[in-house]
Amino acid sequence: MKDTLGRTIDYLRVSLTDRCNLRCIYCMPAEGIAQVSHNDILRFDEIVEFIRVAAGLGVRRIRLTGGEPLVRKGVVGLVGEIRAIPGIEDISLTTNGILLASMAHDLKVAGLDRVNISLDTLDPEKYAAVTRGGDVKRVLEGIEAALAEGFDPVKINAVAVRSLDQDFYEFARMSCDRPLHMRFIEYMPVGDSAGCNGSGWGPQDVVSCDDIRSQIDGAARAAGRHPLVPASNGSAPDGGGPARYWKFPGALGTVGFISPLSNHFCSRCNRVRLTAKGGIRPCLFSDEEYPVRDALRNGSEEEVRAILIRAIGAKPDEHHEGGHANATETNMNAIGG
Repeated sequence: MKDTLGRTIDYLRVSLTDRCNLRCIYCMPAEGIAQVSHNDILRFDEIVEFIRVAAGLGVRRIRLTGGEPLVRKGVVGLVGEIRAIPGIEDISLTTNGILLASMAHDLKVAGLDRVNISLDTLDPEKYAAVTRGGDVKRVLEGIEAALAEGFDPVKINAVAVRSLDQDFYEFARMSCDRPLHMRFIEYMPVGDSAGCNGSGWGPQDVVSCDDIRSQIDGAARAAGRHPLVPASNGSAPDGGGPARYWKFPGALGTVGFISPLSNHFCSRCNRVRLTAKGGIRPCLFSDEEYPVRDALRNGSEEEVRAILIRAIGAKPDEHHEGGHANATETNMNAIGG
């Protein structure tokens, strides 16, 4: 399945819910989000049907996102149903890790292949402040559980924010002794133009991936360690995503960089997104959506297929907002990342 620019679209990100058990300041207001009617959220059977149609058109990879996908009841059973769809080769999940330790085993048995765990700081006080009350120890327990269950790869995603004053080298060192793949993502000021729900962060807080790597290499040299080197194809994790991977010589894991702003990867984009409310998003950085919920409930498979094909045909060549991801007023919790 190709778009009008010849890009193969084989990756579908599915948001299961816009709710979350954290209140990260760059994602959600302190009071949470307005309660969406139960009838407005896609049922699991509707999600499975959409994935079945997408698989028939060539989608091979599925990523479950949120909000926080593990807060939605029945997610383990959903993984099992997706696993049974012909053509689906890979199922992954992005989580904040808070509930992962207690669910990792059941998710693995159901057929989940790999996990991405969001963790923006290792400092307990900073983590509690950014998430408005989260406990970083629970996330670290989730990481250990994912490794113990044999998820492969286990990726840690950290959004780099200048005002957060993160220790990038401390993060990168996590890849040395365990098969963890640490990825740094350039901060994207996505959401309301007033400043991401009052977080106080804006375009001035973007740290480029080149700057992050430079800081890591400088700290490594100061610690007597060899700086990062490009990861070989054999050591870089699979996943179909846009990260460029490096590693410390002899490390069990890698350090990846995702640069949607400083070096965007639009020409290689291979994905579309399905929101929890049943909208197909051709591009993360645009509010353009193609509603498919009614077709799933009242239409035919042919209508669902036609809407998906139309959405893929509308994928832009790239985002055109002066280098910053401000083309959308929708907050990240409602998109699914």
